Amino acid sequence: MRERFVEVTTDLLDRDERLALVTADLSAKLFDRARSRHPDRVLNLGIREQLLIGVAGGLSLAGLRPIAHSFAPFLVERPFEQIKLDLNHQGAGAVLVSAGASYDIAGGGRSHQAPGDVALLSTLPDWTVHVPGHPDEAEQQLRTAAAAADGLVYLRLSNQGNARAHGLVGGAATGRLRVLREGGAATVVAVGPLADTVLEATAGLDVTVLYAATVRPFDATGLRAALDGQREAAVVLVEPYLAGTSSAEVARALVDLPHRLLALGVGHDELRNYGSPRQHAIAHGLGPAGLRLRISRFLAH
Repeated sequence: MRERFVEVTTDLLDRDERLALVTADLSAKLFDRARSRHPDRVLNLGIREQLLIGVAGGLSLAGLRPIAHSFAPFLVERPFEQIKLDLNHQGAGAVLVSAGASYDIAGGGRSHQAPGDVALLSTLPDWTVHVPGHPDEAEQQLRTAAAAADGLVYLRLSNQGNARAHGLVGGAATGRLRVLREGGAATVVAVGPLADTVLEATAGLDVTVLYAATVRPFDATGLRAALDGQREAAVVLVEPYLAGTSSAEVARALVDLPHRLLALGVGHDELRNYGSPRQHAIAHGLGPAGLRLRISRFLAH
């Protein structure tokens, strides 16, 4: 997804003089060609993540559409105060594009892991949050965000992904929940790169599987439609970041409907071993076997 991000952003910078790219060393060399063509609109600030967001806010207030990029912990967690003040509070729009997801860079240790990024942004208003599960989805979401006149968009890229772009309809990213499988016992919402794993884990189970490549705003209408006709309102959230991040969204969507919820995702307990992304997924119960076990237990209650 990061390679596609570089290709598409380089193309967009050639086509749209409103766009500017701001980096903080990470991935900066991948944009050498774009920087040589547009030195006034491709800015590398060094390892200064707070400044990264501040400059993005300033560029927005000056009439440009900034795209700010770094790894997730350095783009969202470290400069969160600047996001709150220099973007939200100032009414400045920007497109934040992260890489690394929750533990794609497991070998980099805890400093390079960011399972809490979407939860943090969910404390602020007016954010659109995309969690693509395929490079084609990421491209369409990026192009739409860059073309917008204004607004706050977070695009969360990952090295993990699905075999095909579940979230595209007619080549466009809709932002709505899509039905991947129908069943009657429960509804499982699979977010972004976990969709194929969820489909494998629920094979043969009597559940509806919905796919979300956009989680903010949350598609409450799509969730309620999937629950119509089911025996009970039972929902399983499977998110590739902190478990329970979208629980409040489900509660709001079903505020007038008694329901059960199982929220699966990256655990709150810190894993102190480095390992690989696959090992971290298994440790958090996000592999096919772990998901099937917990979903089956939920269905049995």
